[in-house]
Amino acid sequence: MSSVLLQLKLFFALSRTPHGLLDMATPALAALLWYGSFPPLTITILGLSTAFAGYTAVYALNDLVDYHVDKKRVEDGLLPDIHNDLDSIFVRHPLAYGLLPLKKGLLWVIAWASLALAGSYLLNPFCAVIFLGSCLLEALYCLLWKSGYLKVLLSGAVKTSGAVAAVFAVDPSPSLPPLLLLFLWLFFWEIGGQNIPNDWADIEEDRVLQASTIPVQFGPVLTKGLIFFSLLLAVALNMVSLGVSPVGSRFAGVTASLGAGIYLLLLPAYRLYRTQERGQALALFNSASYYPVALLAVIIITIII
Repeated sequence: MSSVLLQLKLFFALSRTPHGLLDMATPALAALLWYGSFPPLTITILGLSTAFAGYTAVYALNDLVDYHVDKKRVEDGLLPDIHNDLDSIFVRHPLAYGLLPLKKGLLWVIAWASLALAGSYLLNPFCAVIFLGSCLLEALYCLLWKSGYLKVLLSGAVKTSGAVAAVFAVDPSPSLPPLLLLFLWLFFWEIGGQNIPNDWADIEEDRVLQASTIPVQFGPVLTKGLIFFSLLLAVALNMVSLGVSPVGSRFAGVTASLGAGIYLLLLPAYRLYRTQERGQALALFNSASYYPVALLAVIIITIII
């Protein structure tokens, strides 16, 4: 592999691009559900490009802010070699391992954040405000890693911000109640399917470093209950969101969406609830990452037919 391609691979590893590509389904899904059909081509192209730039910047920002913490984990041998982790398809934490210099990582974040900011402003100036707010919340989330488990709320807000921005991109004046419903649906998906399971997979390392996460603070019994309850809420709120959407209320779409929620969220959550195994937490995280993609496919097929 040439040095240029190797460098590019490391940069995309910094941005966890495989996961970011899956996350791009979330704003696309939100836009389709809200708009009721495919938005104009210019908005679609600009929206997808902006979403890619935004996720590329924010995921890299996470590693940039966490650089010193991750470096200590590497030095102390506290970063496990997890081969089936979606975020480790390329290389996990290339900055902390010294594979990329910090300065280049910073320039990478600035470049993609600038593109995302410009694109979001063109879509709707308020989308630019949402993007800047998500960057700030992501940085705060990283900085508060020892300051309390309630930082999980920041993670939920960051993950939901792309979908909220997508709504404003296709509707400058959205109605608040369905927007709040959309926010809560994706918020509980992130909390129960992404953030807490990911922290569970890292629980041993977090205990050593005294990180303040829900699995560390409350143990497996309360944590597994919180995960399962959050995902039950997510699936239920998805059904309600489909009911108020101009496209999602068709029976076939509702049935397929419910099936995706059961298969990708509730069944893996149940297996974790029953076994309390770290591997099942990681399996839930990976499975939940495909949930927006599955729903996006359902909604696209529903619109076409």
